[in-house]
Amino acid sequence: MDIEYTLREGADDHIQLIQLLKVTNCVTSGAEAQEVVAAGLVNRNGETELRKRAKCVAGDVIEYEGNRIFVK
Repeated sequence: MDIEYTLREGADDHIQLIQLLKVTNCVTSGAEAQEVVAAGLVNRNGETELRKRAKCVAGDVIEYEGNRIFVK
């Protein structure tokens, strides 16, 4: 499923990867988000992302379990 996430205008220029997975309902908890990132199950812009607190910015595409999150 394709999901669009828009960063808040003027407030944020990024969102941490684990927070993004939570707010888009790809995972049910922060603990689950940390586990899936640490396990290498999340791709960012086509490459495995292992940093839980990686800063996702506009233009990034995050992939996890058939979901693609487009950060705007």
